[in-house]
Amino acid sequence: MSFKRNVYLKTLPLTEAVARVLDALDALDAQSARYASQGDACALLPGRELCPAQEAVDRVLYEAVHARYSSPTCHAAAMDGFAVRAADTFAAREGEPLLLREGETCFAVNTGQALPANCDAVIMIEHVALDGRGGVSIEAPAFPWQHVRRIGEDIVATELLFPRNHHIRPCDVGALLSGGIWEVPVWEQPLVRIIPTGDEVLDFAQRPDPGRGQVVESNSQVLAALARQLGCRVERVKPVPDQPDQLRAALLDSLDAGAHVVIFCAGSSAGSKDYTRSILESEGEILVHGIAAMPGKPSLAAICRGRPVFGAPGYPVSSLICFEELITPAICRLAHRPLPARPEIDVELTRSLPSRLGLEEFVHLAVGRVGEKAVGIPLNRGAGNITTVTRAQAVMRIPAEAEGIAEDSLVRARLSVPPDRLYDNLICVGSHDNVLDLLADELMGLPRAFRLISAHVGSMGGIAALKKGVCHMAGMHLLEEDSGDFNFAFLRKFYPEGRITLLNLAIRQQGLIVPAGNPKGVKGVENLKSQGLRYINRQRGAGTRILFDWHLKRAGLKPADVDGYAKEESTHMAVAVNVLTGAADCGMGIYAAARALGLDFVPLARERYDLAIPEHFWDDPRILAVRHMLQRDAFKARLENLGGYETGLTGQIMQPGVRLGE
Repeated sequence: MSFKRNVYLKTLPLTEAVARVLDALDALDAQSARYASQGDACALLPGRELCPAQEAVDRVLYEAVHARYSSPTCHAAAMDGFAVRAADTFAAREGEPLLLREGETCFAVNTGQALPANCDAVIMIEHVALDGRGGVSIEAPAFPWQHVRRIGEDIVATELLFPRNHHIRPCDVGALLSGGIWEVPVWEQPLVRIIPTGDEVLDFAQRPDPGRGQVVESNSQVLAALARQLGCRVERVKPVPDQPDQLRAALLDSLDAGAHVVIFCAGSSAGSKDYTRSILESEGEILVHGIAAMPGKPSLAAICRGRPVFGAPGYPVSSLICFEELITPAICRLAHRPLPARPEIDVELTRSLPSRLGLEEFVHLAVGRVGEKAVGIPLNRGAGNITTVTRAQAVMRIPAEAEGIAEDSLVRARLSVPPDRLYDNLICVGSHDNVLDLLADELMGLPRAFRLISAHVGSMGGIAALKKGVCHMAGMHLLEEDSGDFNFAFLRKFYPEGRITLLNLAIRQQGLIVPAGNPKGVKGVENLKSQGLRYINRQRGAGTRILFDWHLKRAGLKPADVDGYAKEESTHMAVAVNVLTGAADCGMGIYAAARALGLDFVPLARERYDLAIPEHFWDDPRILAVRHMLQRDAFKARLENLGGYETGLTGQIMQPGVRLGE
């Protein structure tokens, strides 16, 4: 059989794509019901089974459950004390005690004990006086049914405990057992079979060391975890190479094994080795191929031999969007569950987001509470970056008819964490430094943990964020050429109205990061022109770039003299990786980044890296945690162990003119 390359002639809006899949499942469900009415077994869709009540948490009832027993099964004491007939106690008055006789007009009972015949009230043991000879004195009358649990107070035999499709919770188990229900009829958990594909993917179970062009397969495990959260049983096969016969065999084996849902990981796009569509088309009906959304555009859905089969894109974020937006509704329909509830809030964007007309776009956000507003920092929009999702607390949608969203706009975002957790997020915007990762780890180890959210937009970007009020602190290391001081001059110039305190994080070494052994003998900035070295720069507004420009000027060079001056990265580690992989011969960065990757370093300067904190956040619990952390000797020791850092000023409030020392 020949295979042709897939071409997206028309993509479907998500709502239409989901509707097509759900309509197909409804048709299959009706077909299954007809088979069942005719006495034919049909295992295409999940059926019913009995489950022990005590093991039924998170299962969904197939049919209504009614109580077999009442609870309590009789009138029972709700307190320790004496059971009485209320009418026998009406003469009791304060100061005029009434004497009852134990075993005759009152009876000792414990909590939960059945009341003796003709008794309809209980007097608490604390409210009686015993004479030791069987006499029981009371000074207040009892009223009928005082401290008594009546028969059927909680459950009455034959009453409805739970309707069909009820999702069983831990507390429900108590009601089931109390009502005499030992087994419950539940829907069978959908069986999901996941098939990772690709010649370049390596089986994570083998703990491989990937070579050039190879990747460790992980999408299947992300999707498997999501499916289990929806109450599914999940099976995953070993990665299947991009060979049509093997891919078809994997599909047919999954269907023969009784999988209710099959998911192919990758192979749904338009590449020369993307065979998933052709295989599904040969074994069934294509419902969807291509959704008008980014990421996730190549998503694929089909019905093969009476079961839904999906093709999830290969990029991690695309795969995740495909599962959450297209596959999840289908699984929930099969499992008779509601869609997962995720709260939404209004979020103020820290920067503008351009977008393509005609495609709905999903953008992940790091979100925290800054003052009374929720602030959203757009994360990397690359579909291949799983860390975009791991660092996010929310996701927003840009409508297909919009060309983008303006900076400072208030947008609706769907949270992936509880709303209250946003108050524990500490937002730091500005210059990148490896110490921020160390600080993030330490803050999460506190009794009240705080999550540090860092946005690496350069020192000048940090000042802009302070002005807009969208961060709790900003990292910066801006050298003022004339005085040799750091940060104060830039704050005075670009944010003169701000009331800012500078708290030192560390003194650090900046220089040129070069390959191990410094094979080209780089000694300084002047070598960039004389040896024609390929350079990797930091982004505009970064303090490191400003420092580099200063060194260029001192060396009598211009940006045009530097090969790669326009090539930018936003972190020191990204610069170091470019050097490590040979994409660049050198780049400006901190010593800790070079050391982390086993690279060499040509020192050029010592500088002060400060945290700029608005005074109104100085006593915020998140900032207090940072202030206390920077005073700890253990934290300073970890900082120094990174290499290239000095802690002589760490944790101190900076004043203009503070010298770095020797």
